[in-house]
Amino acid sequence: MPQDRAASRADGVDAIVAQWAAQRPELDTLPMEVFGRIYRIGRLMGDRVERAYAPFGIGRGEFDVLATLRRAGDPHTLSPSQLSATLMLTTGGMTGRLDKLERAGLVRRVPDPADRRALRAQLTAKGRQLVDEAVEAGLAEQTAALDQLPAQQRTQLAGLLRTLLAAC
Repeated sequence: MPQDRAASRADGVDAIVAQWAAQRPELDTLPMEVFGRIYRIGRLMGDRVERAYAPFGIGRGEFDVLATLRRAGDPHTLSPSQLSATLMLTTGGMTGRLDKLERAGLVRRVPDPADRRALRAQLTAKGRQLVDEAVEAGLAEQTAALDQLPAQQRTQLAGLLRTLLAAC
C-alpha cells in the first residue's frame, strides 16, 4: 500500500478524537492521538509476535526469559532475582516461568558459584537454538510492519520514540 494512502486513512483513534472534538472542542487531543496509536500498535504487534513464537511452543513471557538469558552472553546464566528485575516480574512469577522452561529442557538451574545456597538459571543448547530462531521470527513480523515506512522515517521514528520514552 502506498505510504500516502496509508497515512491519509482514518483509524479508530481519529474517530475517538472526532468525538472529543464534538463534545469538548477546546481540548488539545494531540497527546491522545500519539499515545492512543502507540498503545494500539503495541497491542497489535505484541499479538503478531506472540503468534510468531507459537510454533516454537512459547509465548511472550517465556521468550522474554530466554532472550534475557541469551543476551546475557556466555555462559547465558542469571539469578532468578536478576531475571525478575530485568523483566519487572515478581519472584513467584519468575519461578513459574523457570519451572515451565526447565520442564521443556530450555533452561536448567545450576549452582551459583558465588553462593552455594543459591541457584542460577542457565540457557540450555536447546533453549539457545529455540530463542535464536524465535527472535528471527518475531523480528520478521516487526520488520514487515515497519516496511510500510521509508528507511529514513523508520530511523526517525526510532529516535523520536527514544526521546519520548526518556521523557516519561
